[in-house]
Amino acid sequence: MNKDTRLSDVLHVLLHMAEDERPLTSDVLAKSMRTNPAVFRRTMAGLRKAGYVRSGKGHGGGWQLTRPLKEITLLAVYEALDRPTLFAIGSRTDHPHCVIEKNVNAALSNTMAKAESLLIERFGQVTLDQLAPDQSDTPTQHCRADQ
Repeated sequence: MNKDTRLSDVLHVLLHMAEDERPLTSDVLAKSMRTNPAVFRRTMAGLRKAGYVRSGKGHGGGWQLTRPLKEITLLAVYEALDRPTLFAIGSRTDHPHCVIEKNVNAALSNTMAKAESLLIERFGQVTLDQLAPDQSDTPTQHCRADQ
């Protein structure tokens, strides 16, 4: 099963964008997400619409943050990405009249709803500045394509 890494990818890109005052091109940022520029732009569209980033075209254009990292939460990014699925656990529906299947599905559904609620609550408490490296941290490896 493939995992949806969009949230992790976008958080990574936003933190790199914060390290650089100049606009960064879709091509450069797409490489750091291991995708192509068109997919990158589609992925970032919700963040642009929500006002967390802007993009400019042409020479000297590119992507930039519009807010400080301390004003952007994990929840805000998650929501700007249209709330990707958090859990890949599904329920059986082969026998809708089976009491056991109903009980199992209810237990899974209730448990997953509670877990999602806790995760969403925590997402709202974490700002991107908390994820940024300290100035004293020495980068061990450059992971952006233009470095």
